Amino acid sequence: MNKIICEVEQKLRAGDYKLTPRREHILRVILQNKDKHLSAEEVYNLVKRRVPDVGLATVYRTLEIFQDLDVIHSIDFGDGRKRYEFGGEPGEGHHHHHLICTGCGKIIEVNEDLLEELESRVTSAYDFTITDHELKFFGYCRDCKQQKNKQP
Repeated sequence: MNKIICEVEQKLRAGDYKLTPRREHILRVILQNKDKHLSAEEVYNLVKRRVPDVGLATVYRTLEIFQDLDVIHSIDFGDGRKRYEFGGEPGEGHHHHHLICTGCGKIIEVNEDLLEELESRVTSAYDFTITDHELKFFGYCRDCKQQKNKQP
């Protein structure tokens, strides 16, 4: 984790920002919850446990800076709230997809790139350089599907 924090600190410096203690707390919360897609409010609540006087505006500003510097990515899963996830290791593509359960709101990551062939065709056909993509599937997870099938 310390290696990642140092890399983020370098990105911040390159963008004329500093890694303040509050920003570091926010980054640590994101890194410790890599498997989750936290909203700004959830990040705020987790940071507030460690730094009681942190403000929600500070969390929003920091998330915006991290997003601008490609440290994190924001995703809208259709619930009207931005969710954030860590951007990954340097040089690592951000190619994974999400399954969103419309029953319980669970988010499942699909960690394989399902669109390589399509990207190649689009690049070739339209002379367009693709830098990233996002794919979301909406439906019911195993638990919600079982519950639906049990209802009369």
